[in-house]
Amino acid sequence: MIIVPVKEGENIERSLKKLKRKFEKTGVVRELRNRQKFTKPSVVARERRLKAIYIQQLQTKAENSAM
Repeated sequence: MIIVPVKEGENIERSLKKLKRKFEKTGVVRELRNRQKFTKPSVVARERRLKAIYIQQLQTKAENSAM
């Protein structure tokens, strides 16, 4: 359960912003979306591999442009 301490006289918009931030950090929405459908383990592994390749390409591209 997410608890957001609200100080006396604090603006309601600011409190809602704190709640949204905490909600995003916990990853509840992402977990719910993942549980809505079944993804085969082979597909998950492929997606992870492709993501790692993409990040590695970005890093090498950044290193090359910095030199």
